[in-house]
Amino acid sequence: MATVSPTNAANGGGENAGKTSQNLDANVYATKKTIAQGLLDVALLTANASQLKYLLQLVLTGCMMLLIANTNLNEIKKQRRADNLNNAITIGIFLVAILNILIAALGIKNSDDLQAAVLSTLGTSLQ
Repeated sequence: MATVSPTNAANGGGENAGKTSQNLDANVYATKKTIAQGLLDVALLTANASQLKYLLQLVLTGCMMLLIANTNLNEIKKQRRADNLNNAITIGIFLVAILNILIAALGIKNSDDLQAAVLSTLGTSLQ
């Protein structure tokens, strides 16, 4: 395991002057760790945004179903509106079904599992 030394030890001072290749600069380590955590935050944000988009599609499709259920099809003026809503609902359900197939096929897991996996990978690669 590498030892963490102050930055002036790498300049030739201190007891580890001849072993600079084995020392770990704390500033470089902190910078790499901060960058890795920032990238992890971006990855989690995009995963959560994707899940939110999927949830909004489901809610929007459900609301359209409620609207079409309350439409009186005996009135000629409302038949065109009901037909357009029916087409929109069909497209929404098709998109949700395709997303479910992709999620099942690609094995996308919960974002908490993703965070734990990335953190464990970062923890072993930064040491």
